[in-house]
Amino acid sequence: MPSSTRSATGMRRASIGDAQRGSEAGQAMNCPAAQFPVIRLQANSGWPGANLAELWRQRELLGFFIWRDVKVRYKQTLLGIAWALLQPLATISVFSVVFGRLAHLDSEGAPYPAFCLAGLLPWMLFASGLTAAAQSLVGNVNLITKVYFPRLLLPVSSVLSALLDFAVSLALALVLLAWYRILPGARLLLLPLPLALVLLTGAGAGCWLAALNARYRDVRHALPFLMQLWMYATPVVYSLQLVPPTWRPWAALNPLVAAVEMFRYILLRTPAPSAGILLVSTAVALGLSLSGIWFFRITERTIADTI
Repeated sequence: MPSSTRSATGMRRASIGDAQRGSEAGQAMNCPAAQFPVIRLQANSGWPGANLAELWRQRELLGFFIWRDVKVRYKQTLLGIAWALLQPLATISVFSVVFGRLAHLDSEGAPYPAFCLAGLLPWMLFASGLTAAAQSLVGNVNLITKVYFPRLLLPVSSVLSALLDFAVSLALALVLLAWYRILPGARLLLLPLPLALVLLTGAGAGCWLAALNARYRDVRHALPFLMQLWMYATPVVYSLQLVPPTWRPWAALNPLVAAVEMFRYILLRTPAPSAGILLVSTAVALGLSLSGIWFFRITERTIADTI
C-alpha cells in the first residue's frame, strides 16, 4: 500500500477515534444530574441540631478521622501502644502507695489496686477524649478553612479514638482481677451502659471546649487545671461512701460519678449506685451533650473566620 494511502487511512482512524471519544464525553456531559451527589450549603433555620442524616452520610470520613488520630498518637514512639499499659500501671502504683498504704482510704472490701484501676478506666477514657476534642478544631485549622465537611466529626472522632487505649486498659484490668481471683462474670454485659455515659459526657464537654477554644485560646491554659479539679470531684481514688450523705445528691451532678460506680459494680461486685444517682447523672450527661452540640453548631457558622 502506498505511503499516502496508509497516511490517509491512519488519519481516518484517528478522526473516528476522536469522534468516539467526543461522543462518550458528550454522553457524560448530558447524563442526568441525579447520578452525581449534590451538596447545598445554606444557613440553618431554627434550632441548630446535630443533623444526624449528614453525619451518617459522612460515616466513612468519621472512621478516617478516628484512624488518623490513633496513628498520630503513637507515631514515632518507641513503645507505641504499650503506653496504654504503662500509663495506668504507673498511675495505680503511685495511687496505691499514697492513698492505699499511707492514707488508708477505704476500698469497699476490694484490693486497693483493683479498686483504683476500676475507677481509672472510665476517667482515663474521658480525660483522653476530652483533651483531644478540645484541641480538635485548632489542630485542623488548615483542613477547616479549605474543605467543607461536618465540623462535628472532629470532636466526636477525638472522643471515639480514645476507645483503643480503653480496650488495652480494660484487658489489663481483667488480668489484675484474675490475679486477685475476682471474676466479674455476666455483669460484664452491662459494661456498655457506663461506657456510653462516659462517651456522652466526653462528647458534650468536648464540643463546648472545642468551640470555646476556637474563639479563646485561654482554654488551652485552663484545661489542665479543669481536668485536675474534675478528677478529684470524681471518686477515682476514693469511695463514694466517704462523701457525706447530704453531699451525694450534689456529687451526682457529675456524670462520671455514676459511671465510676457502675464500673466498680460490674468489675468488683461492689454495691450498685442508687437509682437517684443514675438518673441525675444520665440527665446531666444528656443535657451536657445537647447543649454542647447546640453551642458547637452556632460557632460552626463563623468558625472558619474566627479560628
